[in-house]
Amino acid sequence: MTGCSLLSLIRVFWSFLACCFLAALCVHKLSGKYQTCRLYIVFQDLIRYGKTKQNLKRDEWLRVFDVPKRCFWHFYAVSVCWNGFLLTLYLNFTFQHHSLPSWLAGTLDLLSGVRGADSQVPQLSTLLVQLLLWLHSLRRLLECLCVSVFSDGAMHVLQYVFGLGYYIVLGLTVLGSDHGGKGAGSLLSQLSWFHVAGFGFFIAASLLQHQSMVLLARLRTGKSGSVETLAHRVPTGGWFELVSCPHYFSELLIYISLAVVYGGLSFTWWLVVLYVLFNQALAAQLCHELYISKYESYPRHRKAFIPFVF
Repeated sequence: MTGCSLLSLIRVFWSFLACCFLAALCVHKLSGKYQTCRLYIVFQDLIRYGKTKQNLKRDEWLRVFDVPKRCFWHFYAVSVCWNGFLLTLYLNFTFQHHSLPSWLAGTLDLLSGVRGADSQVPQLSTLLVQLLLWLHSLRRLLECLCVSVFSDGAMHVLQYVFGLGYYIVLGLTVLGSDHGGKGAGSLLSQLSWFHVAGFGFFIAASLLQHQSMVLLARLRTGKSGSVETLAHRVPTGGWFELVSCPHYFSELLIYISLAVVYGGLSFTWWLVVLYVLFNQALAAQLCHELYISKYESYPRHRKAFIPFVF
């Protein structure tokens, strides 16, 4: 692995994001005694969204930056379109032997700095991860539109802009993993145990997340499926008996499953996993604290994010 690849722009980007969310988690844990400070309120306004934001005592000027949380589906719509487009280009590159568009090749040059000859990532892994990322986005889009019941919660406009750009960068990160490498032989000859294991892991983690989203939605719907309330209730059933936010934990598992599809060979993707770990841990911690403060009977044995750990 070359020094240039170690210091590639995309790796610096994901490392920076991981450090930012780790710092945010640490600051949140340590800043509880400064709840009346205006800087504390601004900080909390930036890291919270949805139900965790509703009880935050904010100045009116901060509400100007609110975007409805129900706009979450925009993120997945962008991802389905963009990563579907990238997947099509990569399929043409793989099977039709067409060159990647110059703008895309140039972007990957700028971001990854890794030539195909230097990459250890099988081309099949890149193709599968791009496909699974698209499938994940499609499922989450359908869940947002057809399963989830959103309240009047909000998110910060910066969170909204970040979410729109997130999957665009993520798709480019996937394609930059082998940076146009031809791979060793045909795609079928590249098939290995870790492709099968990673795919199975991905399916299991996706089912866990879907089950969690269904259980959350049922807190607000009746037996007929119609919405009965927008109030927040204590989630039960499934992995909610172990952690407050199994949907966040399963998100981490999905990204780990894609690392397995890479055979653990993509250092860049492990940086993405590290970012997801700290990002989802922060969101889970905020939800967990809300449940504990709001419901006296909330099960104390539940962890926030990772069963039996955190």
